[in-house]
Amino acid sequence: METVKKVSVKQTTHIKRGPDDYAVAGVSYLITGVFALICFIPFFLVVLYSFTPYDLYLKNHFDFFPERLTLDAYRMVIDYGYIWTGYRNTLIITATGTILSMLLLVVTAYPLTRREMKGRKLITALWVFTMFFSGGMIPEYFLMRSLGLLNTRWAMILPGMLGCYNLILMRNYIDGLPDSLEEAATIDGANDLVVLVKIILPLCMPILATLGLFTLVGYWNSYFSAIMYTTKRTMWPLQLVLREIVFEGSAAEMEAAGAADENLTSPFLLRMASIVVATVPIMCVYPFLQKYFMSGLVLGGVKE
Repeated sequence: METVKKVSVKQTTHIKRGPDDYAVAGVSYLITGVFALICFIPFFLVVLYSFTPYDLYLKNHFDFFPERLTLDAYRMVIDYGYIWTGYRNTLIITATGTILSMLLLVVTAYPLTRREMKGRKLITALWVFTMFFSGGMIPEYFLMRSLGLLNTRWAMILPGMLGCYNLILMRNYIDGLPDSLEEAATIDGANDLVVLVKIILPLCMPILATLGLFTLVGYWNSYFSAIMYTTKRTMWPLQLVLREIVFEGSAAEMEAAGAADENLTSPFLLRMASIVVATVPIMCVYPFLQKYFMSGLVLGGVKE
């Protein structure tokens, strides 16, 4: 009786890297590191200045390692009432605008991918036309006024609710999905609504997350529409409040409001703290949606 021994041979292939490869990699890491520092240092200084005590700031404006840290600037920012009204308006505008934008994006892009839909090329051309030409600010203002939307949050939500660029990306993504998925669902008796909800939407989560993040950041950072359509300070979004603090001297107003407090700080430090307060929330969103930034990802598929 013969005994046959099975020997598993693990073959490993190593790619030899020469000096040229290491040199290119080193230069790439160096350039990337320099650009990363250029982006990181300003934000680091803003955060550092926001925690710097007023007396240490007076002694040395460029102290990268202060002896102690303080929350005086943040206390004054928190006590400033318009910060919280701005937060409330921005959260409502951002949440409502992002949800409605994603809903309209899906129900508009999906029909444009249906080959049996008549006039879909003309509709797409009309959408693309809006990328190059628009009515302008004055007609938009008269439109909002005729609709009775001045000094309302809807005036800051509706103009940017559905952009042509996002629509084209969404349409191309849906058009690139395998046709076999829709054909199999149609054979099983599914109508267009079922196909959209149960087949298309689950596969579109990556592009929806990406475009949703772009839309969310756009609404969060928007302030120009508030300048055009609002005159009441209580309707200002957070970025318009921040703009007033940074550029129009409201930091001095905040300092005067806290004049009874013993721990005063400078308008410059108040501006730094205000920037941090307005920036940190939106930065916390990126880690949760970063995994969806993968182009061409299809969740599931069929064998041809």
